[in-house]
Amino acid sequence: MKRADIVILGAGAAGMMCAVEAARRGRGVLVIDHASAPGEKIRISGGGRCNFTNLSVAPGRFLSQNPRFALSALSRFGPQDFIARVDRAGISWHEKTLGQLFCDGSARQIVEMLTGQMAEAGAELWLGAAVTEVARAGHRFALTTGRGPVEADRLVVATGGKSVPKMGATGFGHDIARRFGLAVTETRPALVPLTFGDDDLAAWKHLAGVSVSARVSRDKTGFAEGLLFTHRGLSGPSILQISSYWREGVEIEVDLAPACSVAEALKEARQAGGKVPVGRALAAHLPGRLAEAVLAGLGVEGRLADQPNAVLDRIGAAVNRWRVKPIGSEGYRTAEVTLGGVDTRGLDARTMEARSVPGLHFIGEAVDVTGWLGGYNFQWAWSSGWAAGQAV
Repeated sequence: MKRADIVILGAGAAGMMCAVEAARRGRGVLVIDHASAPGEKIRISGGGRCNFTNLSVAPGRFLSQNPRFALSALSRFGPQDFIARVDRAGISWHEKTLGQLFCDGSARQIVEMLTGQMAEAGAELWLGAAVTEVARAGHRFALTTGRGPVEADRLVVATGGKSVPKMGATGFGHDIARRFGLAVTETRPALVPLTFGDDDLAAWKHLAGVSVSARVSRDKTGFAEGLLFTHRGLSGPSILQISSYWREGVEIEVDLAPACSVAEALKEARQAGGKVPVGRALAAHLPGRLAEAVLAGLGVEGRLADQPNAVLDRIGAAVNRWRVKPIGSEGYRTAEVTLGGVDTRGLDARTMEARSVPGLHFIGEAVDVTGWLGGYNFQWAWSSGWAAGQAV
């Protein structure tokens, strides 16, 4: 029988962060993961360079039934705190757009930093060890694992969500929560490409690979970033962002040329000399193939000079206020995170401990806290892992 003060399920960002903090406090820590290597989502993130945090972290950039739940952990261990650790580890980094911070080199540097700190602090790591049963044994927790039975005073669940199942992601952490009587909010893929129905695919599928800067919105929430047409629908940062706010049966509005009013620009071009084809005039504001598709959908052709204001207004609306209703998403297969999770009403915001089950903690993606694209979810992992690490 293996005994530990603390068992942490999951050797991802949140789990390793928690392990470092708890072990540094002198606690006996065992981290268990069914994967063959730690930090796999870290390794593949950010195109292999790990978008490890964002300088613009704020509660409003996290989705949850209680968006303020994350504030406690984020305010006590924020982006600058993690940046300081990255700097001390000698990992060079750079800022890209919108406050996103990436490693100059490989994302493996972040994994190596965390595993090195775990080893230095004395935390033990079991890899390739599946956990098949979790139960209460008096005031302790009893686990059945592929490497034999384990008991611990405290249990931290950092198993993530269902996103990227090819890497072994499951809803196991949510199952544990339910087993101990905690509520789990609705879960769904987030930060994920959206897919079209047959009619929209017929009109737009041939544009796969075409990208534009766009503003995509639903109700009062919108994101101005890149958009990419795919063989199945739409992707790109703006679409991934809005996917967290979208639901089946709901339209999104897309501005394919947010830098200008296309109708007004075409009217000005017509006045300046409208002998050019209307397609060429529209291609001044959109990629040529996209301009052709917009006009084909409207049945518009001929010279710009021959187009009345009403037609130019229709073109402008199709470009600046394109309304489309996706039929679904690409699912957990390509989703970057899981929206929803362990209901925060059942957790203490300072310690991440279950209010009704002393000694049981949930951190990271397993919890109903989902950040925007751009390093927010990693920061939540660092912050929630740090908070639990101070308490276990």
